[in-house]
Amino acid sequence: MLPTVSKGRSSSSTSRSNPMFLQYLRRIIKWQQMDVEYTFWQMLHLCTSPKVVYQHTKYHKQTKNQWARDDPAFVVICSILLMVATLAYCAAYDHSAAHAVYVVISVLLFHFLITGVVIATCCWFLTNSYLREEAPFNSHVVEQRVEWLYAFDVHCNSFFPIFVLLYVIHYFLSPLLVAHGFIPLLLSNLLFMVAASYYHYLNFLGYDVLPFLERTTFFLYPIGAVIVLSPILILSGFNPSRYFMNLYFSQRL
Repeated sequence: MLPTVSKGRSSSSTSRSNPMFLQYLRRIIKWQQMDVEYTFWQMLHLCTSPKVVYQHTKYHKQTKNQWARDDPAFVVICSILLMVATLAYCAAYDHSAAHAVYVVISVLLFHFLITGVVIATCCWFLTNSYLREEAPFNSHVVEQRVEWLYAFDVHCNSFFPIFVLLYVIHYFLSPLLVAHGFIPLLLSNLLFMVAASYYHYLNFLGYDVLPFLERTTFFLYPIGAVIVLSPILILSGFNPSRYFMNLYFSQRL
C-alpha cells in the first residue's frame, strides 16, 4: 500500500501546481491585477534588507497556502527595467538599430529568463531531492516540497540586485571600467564579485526560510569560489566589463 500512497501524494501535488502555474501565466497580460506598489517595495528591500522580504514570504504561505508568488508583477517589471537599461547601453555604444534589437532580446532571454529557468530547475531538483528533512511516516502529515515557481521567484529576487549593480551602476561607470589600466581592472572585478556574491547570498536566504529544508548553507559555497576566483582574474588581467561590452558592442570599443 505504501507505493499507492506516495503516488497519490505526488499526483495531488502535481494537480495543485499546474493550475497555479497556468493562473500565473494568465495574469501576465492583466496589468490591472498586478500589485505594482508591493513589487517596488520588494525590489527596494531586496537591495537594503532582504530578510524582510522573505519574512513576508512566510506571511504569504500562511494566507495563501503556497510559497510562490501568484502575482507575475515582479517578473514583468524586472523585464521592463532590464529592457530600458539595455536600450540605454545600445544608445551609448551600439552601431545600428537592428543590432540593438538583437542585444535587447538576447539580454532579456538569456541573461534573465532562460538562465533563470535553468537555475530554478536545478535548485528545485536539488532541494527536493537532497535537502528536504526526512520526516517520519505519518498519514496525517502533508508532504512539503519546494514549488518550481518559488525556485523561479528566488532567482528573480536574487537577480534584481545584480540588475542594479551590473546594468545600472555599471552603465554610469562604464567609461571608467572599460578603460585600460589596473584601476579599471580592479574596480570591474570588485563590482562583479560583489554582484555574484550577493546573488548567491539571496539564493541562500530564499531557501533557508523554508522550514522543511536542511543544509541550506550549501547555497553559500559559490561565494567562496567567487572570492577565490576574483584575485586570479585580477592578476591575469581579465576585465569582465571590457569582455562583456566587447561581446555586444565590439565595433565601438
